[in-house]
Order: sequence, then structure tokens, then C-alpha cells
Amino acid sequence: MSFELLDNVFWHSLNGVQARFSKGNGTARRYAVGFSPIVAFAEAQRPDFDALRPYCGVGDHFYCAGWSGPAPSHWTIDADTSMFQMVWAGEAPAADDTLLMTPLDARHAPQMVALATLVPPGPFGLRTVELGVYLGVFDGEQLVAMAGERSAAGALREVSGVCTHPDFQGRGHARALMFAVIRMQLARQQIPFLHVMENNVNACRMYERMGFRVHQSLAVRVVTRVR
Repeated sequence: MSFELLDNVFWHSLNGVQARFSKGNGTARRYAVGFSPIVAFAEAQRPDFDALRPYCGVGDHFYCAGWSGPAPSHWTIDADTSMFQMVWAGEAPAADDTLLMTPLDARHAPQMVALATLVPPGPFGLRTVELGVYLGVFDGEQLVAMAGERSAAGALREVSGVCTHPDFQGRGHARALMFAVIRMQLARQQIPFLHVMENNVNACRMYERMGFRVHQSLAVRVVTRVR
């Protein structure tokens, strides 16, 4: 099976099925304000930052994948690292009826952002919950773990927003939530994939044990418009 869409998956998502959640033009797009601060370009290795400028303000920062050239004018590179793209290669996981999982929506967004700020799973915003299915685990009224979906291109569907409050880690919440999301995606005939920072060794190992396999390594940067 060809996974060439993964080479520039955020562009294919923002310029395709998720275009209604984005701002931009034929060469540069970003998730709209309130969503995950991610940008993408038609040519990942030759990003047209000038085309992006009308859709962002001075001081705005974004995550940008697949690009490793010098900093463009009017922008700074604040972080320069790499991540793995991993694709599901396992069987459909069994259902777990022992953990109460709650569908999350806009009402839960402030708690979701607070959890994603405490234990960052990657870029996250108040409206990120609109990008797909999100499931959470609560302890009383407190959201303590969540997982959901972000980008989509062709049959590919990203598993994202996976995080657990430090006081509740080690109980298998994240794994169970991810399996529930993956079951939904497989039932839709979709191919689950995810991104994980290469230096997050424990997460990489967990995802491999679950059934994901590394597809490729991608550069990822955080950039800020300075003027």
C-alpha cells in the first residue's frame, strides 16, 4: 500500500478534507485560530512563508514538518528537532469494557487544553476537539486522560492528543483510549497513524508494542513570525 500522502500529510489534510478548518491559499495553509498551531505548504521542502504571512500575525508561532532549510525572512526558528511517523500494522484491538470512556466535545475543551498544557501531547487548541472523535477518562469532574484524532488525508487518519495527568499515569488509560480510537478508524476502513518525537523513547516503544511501526523520520520545527 502506498503511503506517499504521509510525506506532506498536513498539507493534504488542510488543503483537502479539513480545508474548512484552515486559512491560506494554493501554496500555504494553517489551521484556523483556535485549532492546533500547525502550518503546511504545497512544497514541504520549499515552504512559501511569504504566502503564509497574510494569514498570521506578528508573534504567532507554528509547528512545521518536513522542512530543514534556513530561516526565512520575517521568521525565527525557535525549535528544531525530529519526529517519527508511525503507521498501524496490527490487528484490530480488542474492546476494553473495564474503563469508562466519555466522548469529548466543545464543553470539555478548557479541560482538554489544561491537560494538554500540563502534559503536552503536541500542539493543541480550544477547537482541536472539532477535528475528530475525542475520548476521555474522568476522575469525578476532572479529565485525567484523553486521546483523539487530528489530520486526515485519503484513507489515513491521525491518532493524536494522547496524554494522561501525572497522578494517573501507569494505569493503561492512554493505551485503552488509543485502542478505542483505532477500533473506530479501522471500522471506517481508515489507516491509523501518529507522530511522536524521536527523543520520546518510552512512547515510541509503547506504540510499537501496541502495533504501530515506524514509517519515516521527519524534521519538525517551531517557527515564529517576527515582523
